Amino acid sequence: MGHGVPELVLDLNGHTRILDASRSYNVGRDPQGDLALDDARVSWRHATIRWNGRQWVMEDLGSTNGTYAGGVRIQQCELVPGTSVHLGNATDGPRLAFSAASAAPQPAPAEAYSGQTATAAPETAPVPAPAAAPAGWAPYQQSPRPAPPPISAQTPPARPQEQPPARGDRSPTTFHQLAAGRVMRIGRALDNDLVVSDLQVSRHHAEFHAHPDGRMEIVDLGSHNGTYVNGQPVEGHLIGPSDIVGVGHSTFRLVGDRLEEFVDTGAVSFSARRLTVQVPQGRTTKTILEDVSFGVPEKSLVGVIGPSGSGKSTLLRALTGYRPADHGEVLYDHRNLYKQFAELRQRIGLVPQDDILHKELSVRTALRYAAKLRFPGDTHAAERNARIDEVLRELKLDIHADKRITSLSGGQRKRVSVALELLTKPSLIFLDEPTSGLDPGMDRDVMQLLRGLADDGRTVLVVTHSVAELALCDRLLVMAPGGSVAYFGPPEEALTFFGYDSWADVFQAFENYRDYDWSGRWRGSQHYQMYAADFDAAPQQQPYQPHPPQQPHMAPKPHPQPAQARQQKPQSWSSQLWTLIARYLSVIASDRGFMGLMLVLPAVLGVVSTVIPAKSGLGFGPPQAHFYNKDAGTILMILTVGACFSGAANSVRELIKERVIYERERAVGLSRSAYLMSKVIVLGLITALQGVIICGIGFAPRTLPAEGVLFHNAPAIEMTLAVIAIGFTSMMVGLVISSLVKTAEKTMPLLVMFAIVQVVFTGVLFQLYAKPGIEQVAWLMPSRWAMAALGTTAQLNTLMPWDPTNTDALWDHNAGTWFLDVFALVVMSVICGFAVARLLRRHEPEVMREK
Repeated sequence: MGHGVPELVLDLNGHTRILDASRSYNVGRDPQGDLALDDARVSWRHATIRWNGRQWVMEDLGSTNGTYAGGVRIQQCELVPGTSVHLGNATDGPRLAFSAASAAPQPAPAEAYSGQTATAAPETAPVPAPAAAPAGWAPYQQSPRPAPPPISAQTPPARPQEQPPARGDRSPTTFHQLAAGRVMRIGRALDNDLVVSDLQVSRHHAEFHAHPDGRMEIVDLGSHNGTYVNGQPVEGHLIGPSDIVGVGHSTFRLVGDRLEEFVDTGAVSFSARRLTVQVPQGRTTKTILEDVSFGVPEKSLVGVIGPSGSGKSTLLRALTGYRPADHGEVLYDHRNLYKQFAELRQRIGLVPQDDILHKELSVRTALRYAAKLRFPGDTHAAERNARIDEVLRELKLDIHADKRITSLSGGQRKRVSVALELLTKPSLIFLDEPTSGLDPGMDRDVMQLLRGLADDGRTVLVVTHSVAELALCDRLLVMAPGGSVAYFGPPEEALTFFGYDSWADVFQAFENYRDYDWSGRWRGSQHYQMYAADFDAAPQQQPYQPHPPQQPHMAPKPHPQPAQARQQKPQSWSSQLWTLIARYLSVIASDRGFMGLMLVLPAVLGVVSTVIPAKSGLGFGPPQAHFYNKDAGTILMILTVGACFSGAANSVRELIKERVIYERERAVGLSRSAYLMSKVIVLGLITALQGVIICGIGFAPRTLPAEGVLFHNAPAIEMTLAVIAIGFTSMMVGLVISSLVKTAEKTMPLLVMFAIVQVVFTGVLFQLYAKPGIEQVAWLMPSRWAMAALGTTAQLNTLMPWDPTNTDALWDHNAGTWFLDVFALVVMSVICGFAVARLLRRHEPEVMREK
């Protein structure tokens, strides 16, 4: 210890350690840290202890659940003998006590301390292992069509009844005293009165106004992720003792003149009650999910299995709010998910079966763009990078951070998708077929990862076809054909319940007896009474109250219900747009094949146009007036169709290949219009470049018209603009196709069909004007208007008149006609844009869709 530095001793669970002033100490869950604490409420890198040259200090490193001294959340505090600090919770979080060296007991050896972990909050005692099957149990016989065993033979050993968690069983993380006339500002910045170390919270997020007459009001300060009252976004609202105010992962409750804070640390319960989903089938409806009820305790891993057609995907969409059930409710810690989705969506992670990151990017780059979209716009890059590094270390991906996602194994790619969801520290994580296509070793690796996530303080639900690692789950939900529950309970008792020796036999029984009442069999069992009956019988829940109601010192005056504010987004529209553009450009730059094709395709199309000889106009010699020259029209038609094909080819796969990514990002606040506009801008620039390449090559060996209608001395410019316009319009048509199809394989036939139709309606192969019916259909074709704009400049009414006495009005050589032709293309592009925006709504959570 340096001269003049007071010796300080740290006491943790009876083990002491003298602190050395020449170094700092990192505190957190990181096993490689100086002080490792195995408690889910403690962040990976929670705080640091150091001598700053004048005094010992402890500084919070932006932890999720906070650091507390004297019951108050602190960012930094002085450490003197007698100081006591709690991590993660002000009352029962891991406690670090500090004392002078002379008053401290003999310190334990460093080796003994380094492996010591803090005691976490007590958890529910594990359920005892099942006893042997009762006498008279008759398992299925392995015959071609075995009969289901009688329900009377399925009485499991007695075990304690599991009750759903009671409402109001949460203790406040901390509390704040409010004085009349005071304004308390809440946010992430240290200059706030109430600091919330949560990257989901803006630097200056909201204010609590304590009015002199006793009323309390919450006012949003233009935050990025919004302020919520009873799950609804508000800009300002008077609150009372029954209201719950949500800011990031924290909720606040007014109790008299005291504001109680509850931090969502991940230990949340989750239940589904009587979920039923019906879809139209002709004049009737078909039930694809029927009366599903179950509940899971905190920090548990739940597996969902079942044969094809058992409603697993439908159940997952109902549980996450993507497609709410027609009947029933989903409760996130006793809060209705459907009614409060706007707030709770940030606390739920979803990992679809397909990757939700652009595989062309490196792991770190992909996560950086995702973090920039999900975190508030006022979050500094250093804060985002610190969170990314923390997640990469937690999932053991730090050694792969700079590798492209495509170069990783299937299991590693799934870890990257999980890392994306962990950025926002969700308490509830859903995974859809995460082990699909993986070998048994990777299957085990992924399931062990999920087991670790649950043990780390999250509730995890995984839909899977793999049954090899079900023993890692705390609960198992088995779905029967038709979308009903066949079993819910401990996985080790499931086969005994069905009376089979293997899951292959169980699934075969499902197939052979599709009309059997599996749900009725389940509801008549003792397992149902123990694990699900309470959730079926429970009444409709009111919004969750994290603390029992107390009599306030002064009841607030009656106030109206909160007026719903606009749907909040993590970033402003313009910020999202620039982030999306930068990401899209990075993806394109990483895909060398696409870049090569982008340049080669227009070059080839331009070269093809030069093969065609021309007798006059656009030919090698000087133009000859009034000389019938169909070759001029053919050359322009090839340029038109070439730009049409390349523009549509650029975009026809863009939306379908990113559909899963869009669905997930939209659910967490992505702007639909910003996403679409980023595609339009980037693809529009690419299409414009291709138009220049096509025309540059196609016009180079030609003698062009003597003058244009806009640029008298530069007709090539206005002809190039017309080619760019048809390319852009075709690109928008390609986006429409991409938003319509369900698989990428269907885009190519539609692309070819679109290009062929455009050839027919250019007006070069046969006369279109003065043909009733055909002429009106041609007005709907982009190639008709593009060819007309080119024909206006090239004077096709002179070079190749179909009827010299009745020329095509859309080919008249004047500026007004040229603008009309190009304006028609612009209108088509705008209409396609609105159509794409409308079609994108189909791939969004139904509770978010704008009506």
